[in-house]
Amino acid sequence: MPVQFRVVQRVVGLLLALFSITMLTPVLVGLIYGDGAIVPFLGGFLATVLTGLLLYLPVRDVRAQLKLRDGFVVVVAFWAVLGIFGGLPFWLYDPLDMSIPAAIFESMSGLTTTGATVIVGLDRLPHSILWYRQQMQWLGGMGIIVLAIAVLPMLGIGGQQLYRAETPGINKEKLTPRIAGTAKALWYIYLGLTISCALAYWAAGMSGFDAIGHSFSTVAIGGFSTHDNSIGYFDSYLVELVAVVFMLISAMNFGLHFTAARTRSVRHYIRDEEFRVFIGLLLALTLITSVYLWLTDTLIGQHAFVEGLFHVVSIGTTTGFTSQAYFDWPGFLPILLLFASFAGGCTGSTGGGMKVIRIVLLYKQGLRELKRLLHPNAKIVVKIGNQALDNRMIDVVWGFFSAYVVLLILMLLLLMAAGLDQESAFSAVVACLNNLGPGLGIVAANYSSLGDFSYSVLSIAMLFGRLEIFTLLVLFTPAFWRV
Repeated sequence: MPVQFRVVQRVVGLLLALFSITMLTPVLVGLIYGDGAIVPFLGGFLATVLTGLLLYLPVRDVRAQLKLRDGFVVVVAFWAVLGIFGGLPFWLYDPLDMSIPAAIFESMSGLTTTGATVIVGLDRLPHSILWYRQQMQWLGGMGIIVLAIAVLPMLGIGGQQLYRAETPGINKEKLTPRIAGTAKALWYIYLGLTISCALAYWAAGMSGFDAIGHSFSTVAIGGFSTHDNSIGYFDSYLVELVAVVFMLISAMNFGLHFTAARTRSVRHYIRDEEFRVFIGLLLALTLITSVYLWLTDTLIGQHAFVEGLFHVVSIGTTTGFTSQAYFDWPGFLPILLLFASFAGGCTGSTGGGMKVIRIVLLYKQGLRELKRLLHPNAKIVVKIGNQALDNRMIDVVWGFFSAYVVLLILMLLLLMAAGLDQESAFSAVVACLNNLGPGLGIVAANYSSLGDFSYSVLSIAMLFGRLEIFTLLVLFTPAFWRV
């Protein structure tokens, strides 16, 4: 069945109109602090809500059932349109002096929880702008589409197709029998973590505004900060350790959190192979990083351990917070940390990267092929825990990995053609494709020195990363549009 464009138009228009409401909270913040930066948000709100209504009203009476193909188009269209309209306040705020591609880059970075920024001088920005950036990451962390799944059934639009479209390949486990219940359960967990994180930051010495703002980006695994020096601004190991705890929790499968809360037991974490690999990988990287910092006299004693732990967890979970110029650390450490972001968080988490479960399956498939060289006729299965996986699932993982590598190479070549050096181009693509944020070279601290073409390429990279490649890539296949 072909894509039902009128159905897609209705859903996207409605979602865009609903999203416009999020531009009103920065207006309230601006009024509270009297920072004089509310006009860009009012302009962005009007443009967004009017566009949404113009899309929705002509097809408001369309009641056709949303199909799977429609779901893919809705998800991609909504995230793309959201990134564009979300950049309006940045573009309309004259002191930022942003081009349209730069404003879209900043918006896409927030919504995809990447955390890369083109803004220099965060400490001097109005509170309303700072709030908006943090809020975008919080909304994007769980996925606005997931929120919509809980709302759309009440409006007569089914959400199952959207859920399947946003999570291809390795599916998240349904927590409740109804999809709306699943979305609500995830949001309750997400909200509870956010409140707990904000209170912990506040108790550790942050102001109320900073505590709420950083809880938004921590639980979202985003990395945006209200200060240029990120977490380093606070110069507090206690703040860093609070960040470590909540980054770890948020990078775990939220299905495990739900099960733990329901059963009041943590045994499900220990039984989960992806969780064990995730924790083991971060512990190993922390040991390597801390020891190397100590051996090279970069940091000593507990400083080497705390900074090593913080940056391994931050970069490894694709959050992107920094407390030091880790990109200037000696030897192989900056590249090691960048490579850690390839694994990223667990499936069903707010983390980016390829996801730990895919790395596990790639490794096990590699071992299986080695065994087949010795025993060509043996039937060797790949298992996760005690469950044998269908070969189709392995094919999906290899397909994902292949597409990931091809996209990385193409975007790397495009950035180098635009004039970036190899280190900066490679790290920028990896950081955006993995939804990490900070890179190396000229994109280590921020992305302000790039041109509009590079911003456009990297915005697409962030969108591919957020939608886990296949959701967007499938739209470029002839078979998808074939009747």
